[in-house]
Amino acid sequence: MAKTEFEKKIYDDVQKQKGTSFTVKASLLERLLVRKTACSNLHPNAEDEFTFENVGPSMRIIGEYEEKFRYNQRHNQPIFDDALIVEKLHPKGYLLLNGHHRWAAAMRCQIKKVPIKIVNLAQDSDIKKILENSKHDKRVTLDLDEVIFRSDNDKYVEAVPKFRLIKFKKKLKLGVPALFHYLSKHGYDIWVYSAQYYSIDDIQRFFRAYSVHVDGIITGTEKRKASNAASAVQREKMIAAKYKQTLHIDNDMVLMTGDVEGAKYKKYDLSVPADEWSRKAIDIIGEIVKDGNKA
Repeated sequence: MAKTEFEKKIYDDVQKQKGTSFTVKASLLERLLVRKTACSNLHPNAEDEFTFENVGPSMRIIGEYEEKFRYNQRHNQPIFDDALIVEKLHPKGYLLLNGHHRWAAAMRCQIKKVPIKIVNLAQDSDIKKILENSKHDKRVTLDLDEVIFRSDNDKYVEAVPKFRLIKFKKKLKLGVPALFHYLSKHGYDIWVYSAQYYSIDDIQRFFRAYSVHVDGIITGTEKRKASNAASAVQREKMIAAKYKQTLHIDNDMVLMTGDVEGAKYKKYDLSVPADEWSRKAIDIIGEIVKDGNKA
C-alpha cells in the first residue's frame, strides 16, 4: 500500500533521529515552565507502533481527534483534555511518548501549539548504575498504581506532608513509609513500577516528602515492554543477575522468588484489613529474614 505524505514525513523524521538524537533528562525548571510547544518541536517515537511500517498511524483515530478539535475550536472550548507526554531530546525538541494521534490531528487542524508534560524516564544506563552501586543482593518490587497509590476516598492513607517541592496528586497507602524503612534496614533494595508515564524525579520527590528512599523507579512499563522487547529482556537479565532474592509485595500476598529451596517461588498470605497491611507485611518479611539468617 502506498504511503501518504504524512506517513512519509513520519518515517523520514524517525530516520533523521538515528545517530543524531537521544533522550536526556530535563531540568526541574524546564519541566515546571514548559507547558506548551509548537507541533514542529515534537518528534515521533521509533519505539511506538505509530511509526511501525506494518502498523503506522490510524487515519481513523486521527480523523476522530481532528473532528473533536475543530468542534472545540468552533465553540471556544479547551481543545485538549490532557497534555501530550514527552521526553526531552538532544540536540533539540521533544520525543512523543503518549499522544501521537492527537499530535497528528493538531497539525491537520493547524493548531500552532499543543500542551505537553515533560517526564524523565529511567534509561538502561540509569538502571545499570543503580545495580553497580547497590551493596545488596535482595530486592522488593511494588506496583505504584495497584499497591502504593490510593484513591481520594480511601481512608487508610498517610497524612499528606505539608512541605513538598512539587504537588503530586497521589495519596500514599497507610504504612508504606514504615514498611520501606524496615525493608531498607534489612538489606532490601526497593523498586517500584508503573504502567503510567510518571517522571522518575516526581516519584523520588514524592517518597522523599514521606522521608523514605526508593532505589529503582521504572515507569511506562507496558508500552515500553511492547515496543522494545529486546531492551526489556536485557534489563530483566541485569536485574536477575544482581539479586538472588526478590519479594513481590501485592495487596494480598508476598511472593518470594529466587532464593527458595526446592521451588521456583513461595507465597505468603497478606489478606488482611487495610489498616493491618503494613504490619502483616513486616511480620512476613521478618520471618523471611530470620529464615535467611539461619541458612
